[in-house]
Amino acid sequence: MKVLEEDGIVEFIKKRNLEKPYLKAKKYMEMGFYEVVDLRKRKPKTANIFYFKINKKYRAIGYEENGSFIVAEISDHQ
Repeated sequence: MKVLEEDGIVEFIKKRNLEKPYLKAKKYMEMGFYEVVDLRKRKPKTANIFYFKINKKYRAIGYEENGSFIVAEISDHQ
């Protein structure tokens, strides 16, 4: 599954120095290793919104569209 970012996500990642862990998590997502990045569906499950782990502090939130995963937000989950 190809992973794409919405506008502003790349700047957010660079500003918080998350490039290396984000690219590593993105690579795992694209290879299909969803267990490694802890891909989960957010509640309510009918909303079809997913999140995956970047590191211990940050999560990428997004949705699936046309066979691609679109990252819409990076969240500090603490």
